[in-house]
Amino acid sequence: MITQVQVRRSAFSEARTVSVETPELADGEILVAIDRFAMTANNVSYALSGDMIGYWKFFPVAEPWGIVPVWGFADVVASRAPDIVVGERIWGFLPMASHVVMRPAAATDRSFSDAAAHRADLPAIYNNYQRTSGDPPALTAMEDERCLLFPLFSTSYVLYDYLVDNAFFGADQVLVGSASSKTGLGLCNLLSRHGDVRPRVIGLTSPGNVGFVTRLGTCDEVVTYDAIDAMDPNLSTAFVDMSGDGDVVAAIHARFGANLKLSCAVGATHWGAGRYRPEHAATPHAFFFAPAQFAKRDVDWGPGEIMRRAQTEATRMSAELKGILDIRQEHGSEAVTAAWRGLVDNAIAPSVAIMASLASKQGGQHEDG
Repeated sequence: MITQVQVRRSAFSEARTVSVETPELADGEILVAIDRFAMTANNVSYALSGDMIGYWKFFPVAEPWGIVPVWGFADVVASRAPDIVVGERIWGFLPMASHVVMRPAAATDRSFSDAAAHRADLPAIYNNYQRTSGDPPALTAMEDERCLLFPLFSTSYVLYDYLVDNAFFGADQVLVGSASSKTGLGLCNLLSRHGDVRPRVIGLTSPGNVGFVTRLGTCDEVVTYDAIDAMDPNLSTAFVDMSGDGDVVAAIHARFGANLKLSCAVGATHWGAGRYRPEHAATPHAFFFAPAQFAKRDVDWGPGEIMRRAQTEATRMSAELKGILDIRQEHGSEAVTAAWRGLVDNAIAPSVAIMASLASKQGGQHEDG
C-alpha cells in the first residue's frame, strides 16, 4: 500500500492520511520509497499557487483534495526501467507520501527526468531528479540541509541574479518581505555579499522575529511591518516579498509610490492574510516565476550553469546556518499532518526546520506498506 497525506485544496489546514493500492509497474517505470522530506512555509506557498502554477498536477488525486509537493530523498524499491536499479537513492521533487511511481527518461550518470505523461507540460526544473550515488561525502553529510534549504536558497539565488541582471532596477535599497523565511534570509545573505556598490539591504519582519533576523547579520537594517510608515519615502526601492500579506504590500506601495522601482511576489509566509489587489498602482505587484529566470540563464550561460552556481551558494549558506537552525525530525502520518497544520497556522518559529517521514521511527517501515 501507498500512504499519502492529502490536503483539502480550499482549506489547507484540513489534511488526511489515505492508503491506496500500489499499482503494477509498466515497462519503463520505477517505484521509489520516500525516505524523508523537508516541510517549510515554501510548501504552503506551493498549495497557495497550486492552480496558478500547477503544483497540484505533479501528484494528482481526486478533488477537492490535493498532494503538496516536497523536496526529499527516495530509494528505488522496484524497477522496470533501463539503467535504474533497485537500491538507487535519488533527490528531488516528491509527494507527501510513502511511495510514488516514476517514469525515468533522459538518464545520465547524475540525473534523470520523470517523463510521466501528466507532467509533460509542467516546469522542467521540477521534473529533474539527482542520482546521488556519485555525490561527494560533504554533500552526502548534508542531506537534511539539501532538502530544507537548497531548493529555497536556489530560489534566493535566482532572485538575487534577477536583481543583478536588471541592475537592481536602479534601486537605492532592496526591501525583503518576510526576511526570516528561508528564501528571504538567503536573499539577504547574497545581497549583503554583493560588494561595496550595492543597494542597502532592509529586512522586513514581525516584531517576534527581529532578534533572529538581526543575529544573521546580513541586513543593513531590520524594520518591523508596523514601522513601514517611518521609512524614508524618497529612496528608490526594490521590494521582494515573501510574505504575501496584502496589507504589507499596500503599505509599501503607499509609502514609496513612484519611487518603488520593483514590486514582486515570491511566496506567502502570511498565507492567511488577504492578498494585494490594487486598483491603480504606479508599479505593478507581479508574481516572480523562478523557472523563467533559470531558463533565461540557461541561454545566457549554458545549460545547467545557473543551477550549478545556485547549488554552490546554497551549500555555503547551509553550512553557515549549521547550529542556528533547530532541525526537528517528525515520523509517521500523525506527526507529519500535525507539522503541516503547524506550518499553515504559522505556529513554527523561523529558527525551526522540519524533516519528515511517513515511516515509523522505530522500524523504518512505511505505515500501511
